[in-house]
Amino acid sequence: MVNASISGETSLSGRNRLPTLLEQYHPAVLVLELGANDGLRGLPLDRLRDNLAAMLDMAQQAHVRVLLVGIELPVNYGPQYRDGLRAVYADLARQRHVALVPFLLDGIAQDPALMQEDGLHPTAAAQGQVLGVVWPHLQPLLQQKPADSR
Repeated sequence: MVNASISGETSLSGRNRLPTLLEQYHPAVLVLELGANDGLRGLPLDRLRDNLAAMLDMAQQAHVRVLLVGIELPVNYGPQYRDGLRAVYADLARQRHVALVPFLLDGIAQDPALMQEDGLHPTAAAQGQVLGVVWPHLQPLLQQKPADSR
């Protein structure tokens, strides 16, 4: 398992780094959780969609199974932007036939005791619950046989 995340990264920087990471590590499974920083910066959702779609395509061309992990934004971003963000993840998962975690912090973000003071990041104590959100979607991907021998 390799954690190739960079704090504060946007989907564009992830898109730019992914080809090298795929070549370097040859993963069987990619957990793709990007977009929060795009959303927090109010970047256009069509750019996020394009970047995530390109990353999904890269992974699938490399025969990598993908778990797409969605995020939510605080309510002050408004229903139109928040609904649009949700739709990016749901639509891409459906179109590209990849597994989806609709919201990484489902049941966690709503509990202030599980969130850091910034209201955006979970505490260390919440990590078991984050696993509980992700694991049901990730476990089946880990149990699948590789599509090729690379």
